[in-house]
Amino acid sequence: MADSAAQAVYRAEYVAGYEQKKNLLRSTVTVDADIRGTTAIVLVADSGADVPSTRGLNGLITAQDDNLTQNTVTLVEWNDLRKATNFNILTSQGNRKRIMQDNTLAVMHRRIDQDILTELANATQDTGAAKKASLDVFMHALAILGNASATDGQVSCIISPGAHAYLMQTTEFASADFVDRKKFTGGILNAYNWAGIDFIVHPSISGKGTASEKLYMYNKNAIAHICDKESITVETGYMSEQGYSWARSQAFMGSKIIQNTGIVQILHDGSAYAAQ
Repeated sequence: MADSAAQAVYRAEYVAGYEQKKNLLRSTVTVDADIRGTTAIVLVADSGADVPSTRGLNGLITAQDDNLTQNTVTLVEWNDLRKATNFNILTSQGNRKRIMQDNTLAVMHRRIDQDILTELANATQDTGAAKKASLDVFMHALAILGNASATDGQVSCIISPGAHAYLMQTTEFASADFVDRKKFTGGILNAYNWAGIDFIVHPSISGKGTASEKLYMYNKNAIAHICDKESITVETGYMSEQGYSWARSQAFMGSKIIQNTGIVQILHDGSAYAAQ
């Protein structure tokens, strides 16, 4: 007797596609500012490299002014809207409403990181021509920051998966004797603290997988990413007239280099670790 026709069985849960779903960079930059409408002001204050003085001939101490610089960050409106009709939701495998909500949040998280990466590309300091990742390359970048007094324990370095592959082949970076703290564990997106630097493996750097990847080492106080938290919107709803469900996220945000001397671009040749 012939077997009866097999029935197709679909799992109720969905498998998430490969993509970045969380922002990885916002915790590495300055996020505080005085927000006024679509403009944010970030104040940078220092002594202006002043030195102490002795008393003058009149016995009085010479007064010096603080060096105050106000940096303006323009906030831009970013939105992501997703829709699905009743028919699509009814016939869809998995929870389509949840998929829309998860995806709209992922889109906004990626926008945050892209906003920061786009602004970092405006930095003017670099380590020269593209090279393969090595401890020497990153020590060069760290020395540049040190010369600018920008190595105060808040230094991060964005690296590509290719650069990470090179570094993991060095004893100093791969050994637990040298890497004593991990911010994230598991998965493909990892962050390690080595030599006081938070190395963040990022999947969306410019030139990924080519001979001209753009990596960055920077101090937290060198770049600001400002987001008007009060304007952040994550909503879901149902449009009865047209019979569709929707999910929407919205945020006003912007990034700005506030101290160029605290950022170093590292051109990296990651082509050897690209897919063939």
